[in-house]
Amino acid sequence: MITAFINALILPLALLIDRTVGDPDSRYHPVALLGSFIGLWGRPSAWPDTLHRTAGIVMWLVTAACFTLPFILAVLFLPWYFLIFVGPLLLKICLAWRSLEDHTLAVDQALVSDISRGRGEAARMVSRDTSNLTEDQVLSAAYESLSENLVDSITAPVFYFGILGLPGAALYRAANTMDAMLGYHDERKRIGWFSARMDDLLTYLPARITGVFLLLYFASRGRFHPAYEGLKQDRKKRPGINGGIPLAIIAGGTGVRFDKPGVYQMGKGERSLHEAGPDIIAAVRAVTLGFSLAVCIALILWGYTTIYSGI
Repeated sequence: MITAFINALILPLALLIDRTVGDPDSRYHPVALLGSFIGLWGRPSAWPDTLHRTAGIVMWLVTAACFTLPFILAVLFLPWYFLIFVGPLLLKICLAWRSLEDHTLAVDQALVSDISRGRGEAARMVSRDTSNLTEDQVLSAAYESLSENLVDSITAPVFYFGILGLPGAALYRAANTMDAMLGYHDERKRIGWFSARMDDLLTYLPARITGVFLLLYFASRGRFHPAYEGLKQDRKKRPGINGGIPLAIIAGGTGVRFDKPGVYQMGKGERSLHEAGPDIIAAVRAVTLGFSLAVCIALILWGYTTIYSGI
């Protein structure tokens, strides 16, 4: 029963650490090490063609277990008064709120002086080729990444933290990282198919709950109708079943157009991304805080429920 109350304290502390420290640019960051490990086994050339699908499943399980194990051990063996201090640091590993904003603003600022610099900054955020993008398309790439990662890097880890604690957040972080590195329709398709499917499954509920929070936010700003219309018209334009939800709502709610050349355009483009950028960041911040507050309240209520029910 005390676990729910501890987790309700860990979450805001983790967000505070994230806003204060951000993500250090280090190859020894746990998620960077996770990425290096995925890079080792995720090379199609490392396996016979006939074993790609099997290797994708087995190594997904191995990677998820290895990354999640320290979080499980912390929960099982650390006294609660240690976990209050260690838990926020562990949860912070699974979040990337400030770094998303910092990278997006870096693209915006770089474009002021040099489009080549802006393209280079955008290439750090997205997998698409940025070398021939226009200024608007470079900005779109950055703000699309911020909008989509509202789910992938913030609300989904928080969602699984609320349900399963620190191991839940770690499991999602590992699954999403594997999809980000392997879930493509290229030579990695067969080895990454399981990663892509698991990410779709795990992100399904968080993406839709986040969509509700975004609609509520834009309703409070008098922009519910364009946000909802954007959701209805554009959510299926992006490949996949989840990523189009935050993209479509934010494009409609802020009045911008997201443009991925040759793939999709979302939104009517009533405003430029330079103009509406602060509003996109404000929406991400509001939903991050609102979603996290809702999880904290749910944890506290669950804690009291277990006390009074004798669980």
